[in-house]
Amino acid sequence: MRIVVSVPGAFRIEPWVDAVKGALPEAEVSAWDKAPANWADYAIVWAPEGALFEDQRALKAVFNLGAGVDALLALAALPPGLPVVRLGDAGMSVQMAEYVCQAVIRFARGLGEYEREMKAGIWSAKRAPARSDFPVGVMGLGAIGARVARALAAFDYPVLGWSRSPKTVAGVASYCGPAGLDAFLRASRILVCALPLTPDTRGILCRATLEKLRPEGYLINVGRGAHLIEDDLLELLDEGVIKGATLDVFTEEPLRGDHPFLRQPSITLTPHISAVTNRHLSVEQIAQKIKRFEAGAAIDGVVERTRGY
Repeated sequence: MRIVVSVPGAFRIEPWVDAVKGALPEAEVSAWDKAPANWADYAIVWAPEGALFEDQRALKAVFNLGAGVDALLALAALPPGLPVVRLGDAGMSVQMAEYVCQAVIRFARGLGEYEREMKAGIWSAKRAPARSDFPVGVMGLGAIGARVARALAAFDYPVLGWSRSPKTVAGVASYCGPAGLDAFLRASRILVCALPLTPDTRGILCRATLEKLRPEGYLINVGRGAHLIEDDLLELLDEGVIKGATLDVFTEEPLRGDHPFLRQPSITLTPHISAVTNRHLSVEQIAQKIKRFEAGAAIDGVVERTRGY
């Protein structure tokens, strides 16, 4: 079998090609820009150029080095019948749980305020907050969202979950579908977005949803930047409806130097690092999927394009 690897701008290509060769020694593996046209059976990609699919027209499947496939599906050159396979956990869900838990705890415990006061020479211990005052709503209960929800529940926060279809997660009060969204939002004070980006979820974090949170609400977005209407969040922060936010993803990345988020002290920003791809685990998972695909066996992670994930 022949495999091309394409990760423009995201990683150095050579370690990924070497990792695929190590996991699939029986395969011929090449960086896409070094492979002949119509050469490959499979492509392993992250943020590929549309030209890849115009150049490699004999592909049996494309494997994405991440769980989010919105950018890949948006490529006009992606053949309509080509199977797209997303990455499963590969060590990302525990990283996401760590990230979200620290953001929730930082807000609930007022750690940012303590830091500012200490730097100003103020020593002032405050009453310990009650966890019951900080119910956390997790939007999206897939592999990542469910892990986040379970981790938060282990810290004894009230945890709610909202998903497209009914899901059961131990210790989590579950809501689903459009009919359950309003009650879910009104019961939450801290809102965590771990949704895939689809036409239905684009712009879902907007004034109409965020203003339904409990007073002094807080937003944590680890999904996609396009989930959030940025101007709505800024207005709600200025109005005091939302107390703060932790954002790891943005509509435009990298965040431009004059973006108003950079001047808003109530927003904590990180550069899309809430879960970083582990090369060894990711390549090993994809290698096993390619072997099963070659053998005609079922594999998980095949994207349903009508759903977008």
